[in-house]
Order: sequence, then C-alpha cells, then structure tokens
Amino acid sequence: MASAKDLVFLPLGGVGEIGMNMALYGIGPEHDRSWLMVDCGVSFAGPELPGIDLVFPDIKFLEEEADRIAGMVITHAHEDHYGGIIHLWPYLKVPVYATAFTAGLLETKADSEPGAEKVPVTVVKQGDRIDIGPFNVEFVTMTHSIPEPCALAIRTEAGLVVHTGDWKIDMTPGVGKPIDLDRLAELGREGVMALICDSTNAIRDGVSPSEGDVAVELKKVIKNAPHRVAITTFASNVARIRAIAEAAEANDRDVVVVGRSMRRVIDIAGELGYLDGLKPFHDEEAYGYLPRDKTVLLCTGSQGEERAAMARIASGDHRNIALSQGDTVIFSSRTIPGNEKAVGAVQNNLSKSDVTIVTDRDALVHVSGHPRRGELEQLYKLLSPKVAVPVHGEPLHLAAHARFARSLGVREVIRGKNGDIMRLNAGSAGIIDEAPSGILVKDGLILDDPEVTGVKERRKLSYAGALVVSLVINKAGELLDDPEMALMGLPDTDDEGEPMENVISKAVIGAVTSIPKARRKDKDLIGEAARRAARAAVVEVWGKKTLCQVLVTRI
Repeated sequence: MASAKDLVFLPLGGVGEIGMNMALYGIGPEHDRSWLMVDCGVSFAGPELPGIDLVFPDIKFLEEEADRIAGMVITHAHEDHYGGIIHLWPYLKVPVYATAFTAGLLETKADSEPGAEKVPVTVVKQGDRIDIGPFNVEFVTMTHSIPEPCALAIRTEAGLVVHTGDWKIDMTPGVGKPIDLDRLAELGREGVMALICDSTNAIRDGVSPSEGDVAVELKKVIKNAPHRVAITTFASNVARIRAIAEAAEANDRDVVVVGRSMRRVIDIAGELGYLDGLKPFHDEEAYGYLPRDKTVLLCTGSQGEERAAMARIASGDHRNIALSQGDTVIFSSRTIPGNEKAVGAVQNNLSKSDVTIVTDRDALVHVSGHPRRGELEQLYKLLSPKVAVPVHGEPLHLAAHARFARSLGVREVIRGKNGDIMRLNAGSAGIIDEAPSGILVKDGLILDDPEVTGVKERRKLSYAGALVVSLVINKAGELLDDPEMALMGLPDTDDEGEPMENVISKAVIGAVTSIPKARRKDKDLIGEAARRAARAAVVEVWGKKTLCQVLVTRI
C-alpha cells in the first residue's frame, strides 16, 4: 500500500541494460506525486532494429506526468545520460540543471542538429546544493571518464538518497577535481537511506587504475614509436585528450585533431580551462607538412564507426590523412559490446598497411570510468546505506552488484527493472507498482514506437526479402494477363533452374482459377488466395517466408 510519505524510484532506462539512462524520483500521494527526473540518455540501434538511428526510453509516462516534474538533472555529458535531451525535451519542457561542461556540449549538439530547439539550462557547479520542487539536490563531486561528473544527494522529507551516476575512485583524474571522499563520508554520517549505484564493473574484483597511470603509459608508448602515432579515444574523455597532448609534448611532437566531435569537445574544454598550458592543437590540414616522427594524430572513431576519422584513415578514404608501414595506432578505449566487428574491421585494414596496433591488451592505454568491487566496497562503507538499488548494468551486472551489496551488510536490496516503481523507504523498501516503459526510436525524421516505423517488416526483409504480385482481372474475376511481379532478395531460380518468377506465376494462376466463378467477384478473396499461393511457392522452393503483397486491379 503506497503512502504519501513514500519516496519512490522509477527507472525508465538503464536498468537491465547499459545505456539509455533515465530515472525518476517521486514523492507525495500516489496520484499526485512530484517528480525529479535524472538523466535523459540515448542508446544506439543494433541489428535487431535495421535502419534506426537512435533509441530512447519511452516517455509516455513522463508526458502524462509533465506538469508534476519539478526538473531534469543531468549527472554528466555522456550520450547514454544526456544524448536524448534535444530530442525528448520539446515534449516535456521541464527545467534542466547541468554543469557548465554538460551545458556547453548540449548547446553544441543542438547547433549541429537541424531544427533542434534550444534547451534552456540552469548551470550548476560541483558542490552546489539547490532546491528543485520538494527535492533538495546536492551535486557531489565524483570522477569518471569525462569532466564534471556528479553524484546527486537528494534530500526529501522521507530521507536522503544518493544517486551515484557513473563514477570511479580516482585521486589523479587528469582534469577537474578528484572524487570528494570527504563529502561522501559526511553524507554517510548524516544518514543515507538509499543508494542507487552504478553496476557496470560489479563483476570485476580490485580497483580501477587511474587516468594518471594511463598518462604515464602513453608517454612511454609514444616515446618508443619510430614514426607517426595516431590515437583514437572517446571524444568526451578530456583527461585522456590532455594526457595525449602532454605525452606528445614530452616527446617533441605536435597534435593534429582529426574529427569534428573531437574538435567540438576540445573547444568547449578549452573555454572552461581544462586544456590550459598545452601547446595549440593543429587542424588536420597541418598533417601534410609536419615531420613524420613529430606527429600525433588525435582521432575520432574508437568504436569503428564507419564515417569516423579512424575508419576512413584505415580504409584509405580520408582526404588529408594516410598512414604507412611502421606507423603506430593506439586504441585508447574499450570496445563497447556490439562494436567488436566494426573495431576488428578497422584494425584489419590498418594491419594490411603493416601499421603497429596498440590496445589495452598490450599496454595500459585505457582504463574504465566505472568502479570495480574494491571501489564499490569503499563507497558502501562511506555511505552505509540502508537500501541499495543496483542500476546501470545488464542483468549479469545487476545480480552481481545485488549479491555484493548484501555481502556488505545491506539488508534491503531491490532488484528492479525498467518500469518498476520502487519504494525506497527503509524498512518497507521494494517494488510497489509498475509504470509504462519501453523504447522509442528515431527513424530518419520520425520519433515513434519501433513497430510504427516499419522495423518489424524491415527485419523480415533482411531475412527473407519481399515479393509484390500485380493481377489484372475483369468484372467476372478472370485474369486478363499473366501476373506481373517484383522480387527483392529472393533466389533467381529453383533447384532445377526454373526462374522463380515462373514458379510463383504458376502457383498464383492455379490459386485464382481454382476459386469458384461465383466467388471471384470478391477482389479481396482473389488477392488473399494469390498471396497465400505465392508465399507457399517460395517456402517450398526456398524454405523461407518472404514478405508478400498482392495488388489486384479490376477492369
């Protein structure tokens, strides 16, 4: 039974998956709750969604509750936490709160999207504490693979909740402040009712290395490279960009920036002072006149993206950049699950040119931005939460995190999923209700439910092609000519070499002529009989159920 004093947590994305993070905190009577929205992320379509550009959490529930949403708080500027704002905010029009780096990237993103609405953002600093409706929100300094990541200490009349966002413990993060362990300890002494925490690395023991360790290793790798060095990394990782620039300078090399998204981040980071003291970065046009052993290329495309800089360089399609035997390419990144084939293709293309490839299997050129179990244990000991909710992870990660939290003495651990409404009140925590959830997709200019956009048919097309048959009949329902047809993605012939068109045509003619004359005046009946016959003929020859449509014209 819900109470007006219940504090509830409702994830709409990011629980049971990595990416597409979106969550709500609600307080008040069940049918009149005030909501605080945390993050508005995006995910990228896999092969199960052919033709889809972006994937978002379904916001039906948010649209229904928009008048009661006090505000949207963004923990940091990774796509899976803020990438949905410019697409979804116009449907909600709620106040947005973010740090300067996140606000800057958001503005730049909107400028690059034709027709995108400008989203007004209230800029906050790490350490700020503000009231957003009935929620008092403190932006606690964390460390992650991007500037200005914040945990949220959310105070309500029901108690204090800490929402970690993405984080790790890093005392030498390269740019920005180290994680504020002292403040986290103070929150623990204040009394944390519930901890909603990142699960990405909950299956890994130990502690994640620091960005400072990567900076040291990059200097070594560049020092040992005889010729050009190209490094690809996540554009948003400003600490890594700074480390690369410092490593280049230590080895008397200049940095050439290759890729628009990398340049955008460098511009914003520079404005905020995160790149102070570095030599100027060159644009790619400078590549042609810099000495081969004095150059470091800083490239987009660490995930094998087809049109990103590294993929085009590897395939020899880049207009300004080419690599040759003896050059070195460093993948200063991890391969996101699902991108292995694309990254492998880029690395194979580089290998054809006898380029030396260095990944995190060869040297410490990348570290995760998420906590391993050693860091999780430190945070739990600092905060001593009464309730734990694992988020930001696939089921494997969530289950491991839940077991780990229990092993640390947390009595109430909630294993939820997207759409579950979870009561966070200590002593009565648990799943109490369910809200509409799912996904929306961006398909060209359309934003809608995936099935509305034709994805279901596209999936079938990718497996079994399509067939369109056109019939012309008279008033009596007699065929006036042989069927006309278009075959897309079907075999040309059957096993005996007969054209597939002939096989289908015979089946369709047989089906139509077998209909009693008295019933042939029913145009729809003729069309359905022809469709079934054509599809059955394809199944008999090929064994696959092709998409089939029949057009019947009566003259």
